[in-house]
Amino acid sequence: MLAAAIASFADDATSQEQVRPYTVIGDAIPESLTGAKGDAERGRGIVVNRQVGLCLLCHSGPFPEEKFQGTLAPDLKGTGARWSEGQLRLRIVDASRLNPNTIMPPYYRTEGLTRVAPAYQGKPVLSAEQIEDVVAYLATLRDERAP
Repeated sequence: MLAAAIASFADDATSQEQVRPYTVIGDAIPESLTGAKGDAERGRGIVVNRQVGLCLLCHSGPFPEEKFQGTLAPDLKGTGARWSEGQLRLRIVDASRLNPNTIMPPYYRTEGLTRVAPAYQGKPVLSAEQIEDVVAYLATLRDERAP
């Protein structure tokens, strides 16, 4: 149900993109989905945007300006210290590859999903570029302490 709610907020540009191939090695997708690094500033915007990433629905983080942050999932503080870019990428693309019981929706998987609105079937929630932007931003979060 959470995946369907998130998919319903995907913007038109994202909903037109087809998933690019990627390779999972161990617990990571080591190569960029786009072949380039993302933009951390745009990534932060996606993370805090309640109509695009919806990350704060479940996560909290170093966003003092944002009210009503989630408590269902790990705090985003220190993500860059805990995981490599490849590990972050896999967690965003499809966290169920690491934990089949996760409540985190797959932001870049389109196959095998249920309860997806017909308009969004076969389309990723975030584009490859948006995934790379979020990865770039989360990689900058190296401090575990509150701001």
